[in-house]
Amino acid sequence: MSRLEAKKPPLFISEPLTKATVSQSLSVLSRIFKSSYGPAGRLKQLHNGVGGCVCTTSQSSAILGHLSISNPVLRVLTASVQNHVSRFSDCGLFTAILCCSWIENFRSLDVASCTVTQITRHLLSLCMDYLKSEACGCRVPVDFGSVKTLACLVRSVLTSKPACMLNKTEVDHLTTLVLKAFLFTVPCHVEANAVLGKCVIVPVKGRKVKDSAVLPGLLIETPEIQLGKPLAVKRTASNMIKTAVFSVSMSGDGCNSEEGTIAVQHGLSLEVLELNQLLNVGKQLVNDEVGLVVCQKVIHPSLKQYLKENHVMAVDRAGLSLMEPLSRMTGNRQPIASINLLSPGGYGSLKDVSVESFASKHFVHLIPEDTVICSLILCNRSETAWDELKRVCETAEHVLQLTMKEPLALLGGGCTETHLASYIRHKSSSLSSSTLEDMDCSRTQYQLVADGFCRSLESVARSLNHDGGEILTDTVYGHCWLVSSGFPSASNWSDLVSKCGCGAHGSTEDLRWRILQGQSCSPMTQDCPKEPSVKVTDFLTLDCFSAKCSGLQVALETANLILDLSYVIEDQN
Repeated sequence: MSRLEAKKPPLFISEPLTKATVSQSLSVLSRIFKSSYGPAGRLKQLHNGVGGCVCTTSQSSAILGHLSISNPVLRVLTASVQNHVSRFSDCGLFTAILCCSWIENFRSLDVASCTVTQITRHLLSLCMDYLKSEACGCRVPVDFGSVKTLACLVRSVLTSKPACMLNKTEVDHLTTLVLKAFLFTVPCHVEANAVLGKCVIVPVKGRKVKDSAVLPGLLIETPEIQLGKPLAVKRTASNMIKTAVFSVSMSGDGCNSEEGTIAVQHGLSLEVLELNQLLNVGKQLVNDEVGLVVCQKVIHPSLKQYLKENHVMAVDRAGLSLMEPLSRMTGNRQPIASINLLSPGGYGSLKDVSVESFASKHFVHLIPEDTVICSLILCNRSETAWDELKRVCETAEHVLQLTMKEPLALLGGGCTETHLASYIRHKSSSLSSSTLEDMDCSRTQYQLVADGFCRSLESVARSLNHDGGEILTDTVYGHCWLVSSGFPSASNWSDLVSKCGCGAHGSTEDLRWRILQGQSCSPMTQDCPKEPSVKVTDFLTLDCFSAKCSGLQVALETANLILDLSYVIEDQN
């Protein structure tokens, strides 16, 4: 009898943040995030070390998806960021950098973690109240009657990821396409429970970005289709194409039989019986005047031929991902899940069907009557650049959806972070004694935490600088300004800067600057304007309001949770 290994006791790690391994791992993770941030962020190559695909990216979702993190403290941080990204798609690196910076700044303070939590929650409430107020100087209202602000939002997302390898012309082209695709998904007839449609991305790799296009409806790749031949598709009396969408296999391979025993009479072939059943389904489809059959899986060649002879077009191998948008586009409540359950009410309809060709690929183009489903044919020169571009376009679409729910945007380019830091310093300098008593802290403790809070916000702006230049903030608006490397600190800053990070203000204004180096800076010399003094231009850098506000909250809540950890208990068995 083999010996059983004795059960090991759990491992207790007290004060995990004081351990050198945790501090070093947190520092490395923070450098990864900071070096990836912004349009000039450095790319990361991620692979598993034993082969497999290599991912080249600077996107938080891809970085965190490929990183293997074993430390339980850091897993809390990465899980929080991943959860934020899964809900908002944007501001993942912002959230991660801010969280790491808050942890690093607050753990070095000689202030109890419970006091830090009380003060930071108060500071966060000041930020959120300010961001949601009409007096906010870093907030921009989004007018859906004009595409200018929407285009700025999309362009800001597209230019933030250098792995897409886009030039200005390509950015402009894709901005137009993403906006067009989004507008296709907005229902023309607004109802009480209106739901946005869907944009399906069709991959075409190895082609120029300028070859990308948007089409209403859906494209289904059909390599066997012959170009040049007219499509003879049966139509109804109203000139529509009745459509049947099947999610069940129609190959006649017997895999759709329910569990149990199948009794077959001696001398009969199961394959012949199944084929006859499929042909009977085909006859019913013809009798019901169906003009198009789309199957998620495979259609038997004999059934295909029968449908073709009766002017019914058959498209198979559509795939699971197209079932939901296809059913919605055609008006089916859901795909037909059994060949034994055909009913006239289970069919949908389409306006037209055509054949399209892109690069070496051939597609059947399904065109609906009312367009809320569209196809974005996305091209890029390499597979790596295409993978990054796909993620970026999906993020841009999600940002537009979030903006429709909350039609606001925040200034990008680090300006919101430096502006908020200036605002918090301005507010915390005149805090009442009663507020301090409510938080049960001294003024010194409050100022220490507030300074760490603001330096963390500014560290996000400083992360945009990857070339050794200087990051400035002005003392009027509290915006972020980047100076290229190679100029002495004694230079006249007005001669070296042209626009702030977001593009809202120019150096021609009467401004004074300070260098952001991690130490305290003076607050703004003027109160925040009641109305935003931002005029939307064609090249304003903007961030998603909902995503950044959520990132701010997630970063602080996660930092406070990690700072409050006293023990980590690991099972050793």
